[in-house]
Amino acid sequence: MRKRLTIVYPFSALLLGMALTQILATGHVYLSNASLHDSLLSIKSAGYLTIPHGPVMDGLKDIWPAFAGGLFFTFSIGAGISFITLALAWIWNRILSCNKYAFYTYLLLWLVCLLALNIAGFNLFLTLTVLLVPPAVFVIVSRSMAYASRQVPRPNDMIHILPVLVLALLLGWQIDGRMFTDFRDIYLLSNSIGARINSFYYKYTLYPAEAFKSLTQKMLKTAVIHTDVNNTGMVLENILLNYDYIPLKGDVNADLNIVAIEDDLNLKNRDKAVIQVSTKAFLADPNKFIREFENQSDTNSLLRQLTFICLLFGFPLAVYVIAHGLTSLLVGFFFNSKTASIIASMFCFVICIILLFAFQFSRGQDVSDQNLPEAIGSQRWQTRVGALRIIDQKGLEISEFKSYPALLRSNHIAERYWLVKTLGNSRNPATYNDLLHFLNDPHPNVLTMALFALGKRGNREMTDEIMQIITTTDNWYIQWYAYKALRSIGWRQTKSN
Repeated sequence: MRKRLTIVYPFSALLLGMALTQILATGHVYLSNASLHDSLLSIKSAGYLTIPHGPVMDGLKDIWPAFAGGLFFTFSIGAGISFITLALAWIWNRILSCNKYAFYTYLLLWLVCLLALNIAGFNLFLTLTVLLVPPAVFVIVSRSMAYASRQVPRPNDMIHILPVLVLALLLGWQIDGRMFTDFRDIYLLSNSIGARINSFYYKYTLYPAEAFKSLTQKMLKTAVIHTDVNNTGMVLENILLNYDYIPLKGDVNADLNIVAIEDDLNLKNRDKAVIQVSTKAFLADPNKFIREFENQSDTNSLLRQLTFICLLFGFPLAVYVIAHGLTSLLVGFFFNSKTASIIASMFCFVICIILLFAFQFSRGQDVSDQNLPEAIGSQRWQTRVGALRIIDQKGLEISEFKSYPALLRSNHIAERYWLVKTLGNSRNPATYNDLLHFLNDPHPNVLTMALFALGKRGNREMTDEIMQIITTTDNWYIQWYAYKALRSIGWRQTKSN
């Protein structure tokens, strides 16, 4: 068994790197959740509505949401860094013949990366991940390759590397602005297992997202205003509430601290001074200075960019390596290590090719305006979804299509999702009750899109119904959309909330 585990060193190295990342990510998300809980507690004590609300807010200090949220970083940052380290270790061993000067170059590059990651501000999670994961992965790969080279001839490496390179190129061919939603619609929302994975993702994805959002992206922010002029303080509070900055009293370590000194306002993020502006200029154009403050306070932009890149490439490649390792171990019970590894490469490569081309075929072609009536009535749900996308993008009236009544009865989650999105553009009063019907949809993606559509329709009479959704659901994602719907219809935070 040890021999088989050593031969599939990419599998074991990747698991080690991702396991280390999961430990760090769980701690990172937990600390973020705890900080958010404290902020929300202050907001609640001040008499304002909190998002997340109720049981979701109370559960922020539980370990499970932190662990589940940490998986997002594990399968993005963890997978990406581990895979890059694995590739560099392979190059050093197989191509550079373990040259010590190449190793010193690697070491220098690693140290430069550690410094560069913290130029915009110290990030503990990213620093610890880059500090611990690459050395651990590099060591296990180097040791395993030294043993594996005595068991499997070097030319056989190409049998495993070429499929990965080909799949990476094919994956790059699929990348565009709708790749993630297409993947969700085709492979997750089309079956029960995928729907459960999708629901898990959306239920827990806001926990890690909150850990690296900019202030602009955050739902609620805290603010404290220090001024001796009461009228100025009240004016500033009203302005800040328009941007979901909740004014608090006392000495609070807030997201935004405004200190009025004579005719100037000092805007601080926590204890860090960010910008200084005259009171007159701020009141004349608060949007300009609040956005400038938020941009200059953002220290997580690099982490967000790296996470996205790693999610794009690291995650699918990590899934391939893990599938290859598990297949090798299974087949290894019947064949020798060399044969098992080759069979696993061929098997995983063929499966990935089938999935990629099936994905491309299922995405379909863009539908022209002339073909929309035919496409919306197609027998293939994928074609109908493609037509609904075009209808939504062009803001067309969905109720004018003959297939509209049939679409309302659809059993396909993705189709209901896109149908509801088109209802947000509808100006036909008769479609409003159809939209309200989807507030009872059992799937969270459809429900959240119904809330989004309600926000676009702008009916303030729905305030109580939307507020009830916030107070009764235990899904942060649904609460998030419900709050945005409230803001879209003109509702604003007050202490009576």
